[in-house]
Amino acid sequence: MVRTDAASAPLTRPDGTPIRVLAVDDEASLTELLSMAMRYEGWQVTTAASGTAAVKAARETRPDAIVLDMMLPDFDGLEVMRRIRAEDPDVPVIFLTAKDAVADRIGGLTAGGDDYVTKPFSLEEVIARLRALLRRSGAAFARSDSVLVVGDLTLDEDSHEVTRGGTDIALTATEFELLRYLMRNPRRVLSKAQILDRVWNYDFGGQANVVELYISYLRKKIDADRAPMIHTMRGAGYVLRPAG
Repeated sequence: MVRTDAASAPLTRPDGTPIRVLAVDDEASLTELLSMAMRYEGWQVTTAASGTAAVKAARETRPDAIVLDMMLPDFDGLEVMRRIRAEDPDVPVIFLTAKDAVADRIGGLTAGGDDYVTKPFSLEEVIARLRALLRRSGAAFARSDSVLVVGDLTLDEDSHEVTRGGTDIALTATEFELLRYLMRNPRRVLSKAQILDRVWNYDFGGQANVVELYISYLRKKIDADRAPMIHTMRGAGYVLRPAG
């Protein structure tokens, strides 16, 4: 599947990390399908099969949105929402309701639910409603495929503009290529050999010092007077991670 329109551009949290969604239903096959569709979007999914498990999972994962069945084995979706929102008042909720359960739909929205989907539903409909809800709530934003975001660091591959915390950072062409490679592989340790091959197209040999040199240049510009993002993994290479 290929995304071709702006409405389906990748969504992330404002800090560049994956959207977190909690899917709650006691039908394992349904949560499995929902999880698969949401993971395709690049989101992190946690599932729960009961109200008690849902409240516990929400406390542990702090989801950006919840897909919540109205009928659960221990207590209903309204009570689940009430308990979760006692700790996280703004988390958006989409209720899953039976096709003929008009009272459930009205009750869910009246009680503060943000949207509902009736069973049976298409996965595309749930994802579309989640995307719209995440945008409205401010939990996520879309970015074009040309913009890389890691934490508060942003790199536009088309305009070659780089910012950190909203401050412009001027890079040379080589520094830009090195940073782009690091940002395309966040949290992944990259060896000097990999960096040489990707940025300089060199076979690994006596050129490792050029990597160290340019990493030091980048640090002076990216990490200067800020929490560091570029880290040395002794004996392994370098890794770029969100600060904090």
